[in-house]
Amino acid sequence: MNAVIALSRLGGVATHAELLDAVPRRQLRRAARAGLVLRRATDVYTLPEIAGDRFAAARLHGALGVVSAALEHGWKVKQVPAQPTVWVPRGRAVDATRRTGVSVRWGDLTDSERAKRVTSPARTVIDCARLLPFDEALAIADSALRSGDVGPRELAEAAEMSPRTGRRRAMGVVAEASRRAANPMESVLRAICLDIPGLDVRPQVWVGTTGRADLVDEGRRLVIEAESMEFHGTRESYRRDVRRYTDFVRQGYLVLRFCWEDIMLRPEHVRAIIEEVLVWWPTGPPRRQVRRRAA
Repeated sequence: MNAVIALSRLGGVATHAELLDAVPRRQLRRAARAGLVLRRATDVYTLPEIAGDRFAAARLHGALGVVSAALEHGWKVKQVPAQPTVWVPRGRAVDATRRTGVSVRWGDLTDSERAKRVTSPARTVIDCARLLPFDEALAIADSALRSGDVGPRELAEAAEMSPRTGRRRAMGVVAEASRRAANPMESVLRAICLDIPGLDVRPQVWVGTTGRADLVDEGRRLVIEAESMEFHGTRESYRRDVRRYTDFVRQGYLVLRFCWEDIMLRPEHVRAIIEEVLVWWPTGPPRRQVRRRAA
């Protein structure tokens, strides 16, 4: 896997350590020298097209919004957009030629948002929750909470005060958002699970004495894992994963593991598998039969 694909799958923004989990150090350095990935801060990398989004906002005298604003804030997203989204003040005429390559939206902007060329953190989360599919919005809300840029109460209040159109959707996303979610892939998997009646999963739950699992329905003793693309280059990392999942099963948990391609590109397939499993694993493991030795 090359550095550009890895960075895209990591949410469009990633730390140096996160990228080294996905690609060899030599390959990352080569991509950076070629300008295929950019170091935006001391320890943060991003894609070149994201770094150029601010110029689009300045050109239109507006502010980056929705997913573009999320990336500008340094949050991870499900999918990097093909073109930036820019909010411009209501009533402002924008010539069609100036809108080329930009998704333009009209709305109110604060003085601070116009000066910084990006919508505020709370507004960005709520705009995404109102305007995007649930899974994409949840990934951004989780990342925003994880970053510490916003808090649960702030988001709840912002959702309640948001425009009527999309307010219910925004409140639904905020109600399910969690700072414990590790990455966009896990957030999208949780969004799939939340749409399955009767399934009650929580992110990053400690299982017995073994460790944390991505998603756990404790009532059903069901573990659902979003398999990352970490670069497991050592025998020890392989052994650690095998032992971890085996220990989950030893403690009476059923373990389902899904890869990035299925979670992100085939969500209906993932949902169908989980629903099928729930038919024969409705309330957890069967009671163990104790074998008696013959006298």
